[in-house]
Amino acid sequence: MKRLATVALTALAPISWGSTYAVATELLPPDRPLFTGVMRALPAGLLLTALARTLPKGEWWWKSAVLGTLNIGAFFPLLFLSAYRLPGGVAAVLGAAGPLFVVGLAALLLGERASLRTVLAAVVGVFGVSMVVLKAEAALDLVGIVAGVVSSASMAAGTVMTKRWGRPGGVGPLAVTGWQLTAGGLVIIPVAALVEGAPPALDGQALLGYGYMMLINTGIAYWLWFRGIGQLSATSVTLLGPLSPLTAAVIGWAALGQALTPVQLVGMAIAFGATVAGQLAAARIPKPFSSTEKNDRNISMDLTDGGVRR
Repeated sequence: MKRLATVALTALAPISWGSTYAVATELLPPDRPLFTGVMRALPAGLLLTALARTLPKGEWWWKSAVLGTLNIGAFFPLLFLSAYRLPGGVAAVLGAAGPLFVVGLAALLLGERASLRTVLAAVVGVFGVSMVVLKAEAALDLVGIVAGVVSSASMAAGTVMTKRWGRPGGVGPLAVTGWQLTAGGLVIIPVAALVEGAPPALDGQALLGYGYMMLINTGIAYWLWFRGIGQLSATSVTLLGPLSPLTAAVIGWAALGQALTPVQLVGMAIAFGATVAGQLAAARIPKPFSSTEKNDRNISMDLTDGGVRR
């Protein structure tokens, strides 16, 4: 039951990210994706860091910078570039391929050997998402494809390295999330200034949208995501990714009046089924200890065997 609760809470992150498109198109200034990336990441990062009252120490300064760049600073701009260059949902399909990158990297860096069922779940999930988002007139663009693939690889590497490095002793996921969001937001600032220029004027509607993006869509969502990485396998967490485009499709239908075809409905069922199957398959794989978990385990063993070792 504890694992099920952790999976359910972690799943709220990609579900929240599925609202990004609707909020951006309905409330935010148009054609300012990089500014939106900064507004999502930096204020949320500073707020979480202030709430945690903990700053990085030693090697965690550069580790936070690396993780923040992989998960936020590089991922956001590349994702937006891919979305702009690839119409018809191709970018969403490339994003849904992220679990395949995680499966490979987790096997290489974490020793997480994915079962055939896990790999099949990831592949079927991509297929289901493609049925939901792809359109017959979808055009391919080399720059967009490269950006989409690299953005997926960047987030996958960030997920795996977050699991590999764990957290410093005595530091919770709130602080680590704040560090990463702050670092990622700082990385995006110069890119946004160079590409988009000065920030746009914001009205009440935009402030409401950015407030939601900062607090719910980014601050709470990434905290749940990184918390899940700390308690589940990297593969298990990333297999929840297809819930994001599925949520976007449901919101588009329910709130924006977008029709869902029978093919899309079948694709949603396939992708959701693959997500559930992936969790069941991942639950059977022994989860390697992260660095934080190893420290906790060693402390426990020292206490248990204290009488012998003395």
